[in-house]
Amino acid sequence: MDIEKKVKQSVNFIKQRSKIVPSLGLILGSGLGFIAEHLLKKNIIPYKDIPHFPQSTVKGHANALVFGVLNKMSVVAMKGRFHYYEGFSAEDVSYPVRVLKELGIDTLIVTNAAGGINPSLKVGDLMVIEDHLNMMGTNPLIGWHNDKAPRFIDLTFGYDPELIKIVLAKGHEMGLKIKKGIYAAMTGPSYETPGEIRMLKILGADAVGMSTVPEVIVANQLGIRVIGISLITNLAAGIEKKRLDHKEVIEAAQNAREKFARLIIQVVKEIASHVT
Repeated sequence: MDIEKKVKQSVNFIKQRSKIVPSLGLILGSGLGFIAEHLLKKNIIPYKDIPHFPQSTVKGHANALVFGVLNKMSVVAMKGRFHYYEGFSAEDVSYPVRVLKELGIDTLIVTNAAGGINPSLKVGDLMVIEDHLNMMGTNPLIGWHNDKAPRFIDLTFGYDPELIKIVLAKGHEMGLKIKKGIYAAMTGPSYETPGEIRMLKILGADAVGMSTVPEVIVANQLGIRVIGISLITNLAAGIEKKRLDHKEVIEAAQNAREKFARLIIQVVKEIASHVT
């Protein structure tokens, strides 16, 4: 079955379960699903019920779409995302973005947990993504052929400059030290070696993770405005003389949950003020 038919079946099923037509999508990374708890009038649809939806196997990902309202804006949040390292294809990983587009979104906020490479980034810091390095060795548009969407897309402004300004401004108002940076996406699931981190630093990366880029590429293909925010949950390999542990990622996300949620709420409020 081709992807268009799959998307149509997923969307038809979801529309039978939720009457909310979202204009904003949220993809919540490792340990960050708590942000969805701030939605009002929540309607939760487990991924396992949705035709053709994968299910995350990673701890800290709740496997559910959450529809609701945030600052008078209709929102759909993904509590948990899919990763290339789980055995999914790049097309599978980015499949939900195609579904969210057909449900109505025109703006997407992508969050992730990342390791800090830039020495100025500390555990608990928030970094707004201004660009990325695709080091995953794949692209969700490989093999893509559809007259309804371009095959060759420009990623010069893959992360919307106006949305970046909103995040930085709201962070400043809240007294948060939010930095801009370049996110490098690696395949995982093994953490990077110290040598690989030195390579990424030379290439200009400020933070590293195992997600986000496939979703952002597809969102841009579909004309969705994107903002990406990384929570620095650990320092990358070799920066500190200790081993890396996924438990630390989840703990750091829990410790930063209040400020991250407040930032997302304020950013959505500002976005909503420009569309109403």
